[in-house]
Amino acid sequence: MYVRTMLERLRSAVREAVRNARLPTGPPLRLSHRAWQFDGLVALALGITTVYYGIDNTNIVVVREIAPGVEHVVPRPAGPGGMAFMVTLAAVASGALALRRRFPLAVLCVVTGAVLATPQSVMRLTFYAFVIAVYSAAVHSPYRVATLAALPVSVLLVGTSGNSVTPIIPNEYIALLILVPMAGAALGLRTWKLRTDEGRTRLSDLEREQVEALRRAVEHERARIARELHDVVTHNVSVMVIQAGAARKIMKTAPEQAGEALLAVEASGRAAMTELRHVMGLLTMADQGEGTDGGPDLADTAAELAPQPGLDQLETLVGRVRDTGLPVDLTVTGPPCPLPPGIELAAYRVVQEALTNTVKHASGATAAVTVEYGPERLRVEVTDTGGHPGAGAGAVAGNSRGLIGLRERLAVYDGTLTTGRRLTGGYRVEALIPLEAP
Repeated sequence: MYVRTMLERLRSAVREAVRNARLPTGPPLRLSHRAWQFDGLVALALGITTVYYGIDNTNIVVVREIAPGVEHVVPRPAGPGGMAFMVTLAAVASGALALRRRFPLAVLCVVTGAVLATPQSVMRLTFYAFVIAVYSAAVHSPYRVATLAALPVSVLLVGTSGNSVTPIIPNEYIALLILVPMAGAALGLRTWKLRTDEGRTRLSDLEREQVEALRRAVEHERARIARELHDVVTHNVSVMVIQAGAARKIMKTAPEQAGEALLAVEASGRAAMTELRHVMGLLTMADQGEGTDGGPDLADTAAELAPQPGLDQLETLVGRVRDTGLPVDLTVTGPPCPLPPGIELAAYRVVQEALTNTVKHASGATAAVTVEYGPERLRVEVTDTGGHPGAGAGAVAGNSRGLIGLRERLAVYDGTLTTGRRLTGGYRVEALIPLEAP
């Protein structure tokens, strides 16, 4: 039973290996007209040379001195039959090279067969074609598994076929055979260096473009946040003006109510000064950079003239998200306390951005919003379950500008933003905003 199981496993492994060998690991090479011409010229030139070599060496007996005083007689094919045989081998081995890049493995098999059929006394007849075929199979074959198996088999067959007499290179060609590969290697090294330098330059340009795009996005978000905080400050100042006017009118008739109105003016003034300090700090950070490419257009400004929302409008926001089909749970812990309008706006934007990304990129998920009032900080957390497979991962799939805007907004109040995947699946966005002592 054990042997049968092992045989079945071995048979399955062999079938899998054969199946993988038949599958290409890349697309077939598409040759240009110039490439076809080059391969045809290579085959033609080598064919003419080897055919001439075969004709010229018919009916010749070569005597080689393999050791001092020891000679080896090498008879070459003779007669018309020998000439026809050598011409046929040269034509087949050289002509197959015309397809060396289109069908590299087939060409290797054909040339290997021609080499094995070549008499040992005229190995030069097909040896050079075999070298080119081996190179072409190693470089151009899309069947990498089959190539890795065929190359050593071909080399082993040629090396152990009994043709131990390797081609002899005339002395006048030795310098050429040394200089040509050196020149080719030098040219290849120079080309590689040029391409590497070009790639490094393109990478540097891309990095600069990304840094510039990030800088512009940060400046755009800072400008938008500054406009929103400007609206908050304007609201506080407007309340101060109204309360001061009311206090002036009732100063004589109702001094106690006038005093309460002035206290309200004082509180609104302090809140306005706090928000103004944050706005000026943000604008100072933007001024320390390289400047913006231009201010917001009138359409964006008009769209942002509406009153800015706060935490008291989270129920409305969650209700709108639920209407889109996304189940959302809202949990508020800790005793709610009055917060500066800017902090409420920042917390509201965190929830809004996180839920928007969940709706867009985590279809089928459920979300949970948690607002925790603490004695020293406000914590806002938005989590989702990630949705069905292939629907993304919630906020992780949102655009980077949204996260940049949230971080810049929270940085105004020394807050932090943490985002990332959850171990149980889905995505989590958490904002921590320190609260100033009253």
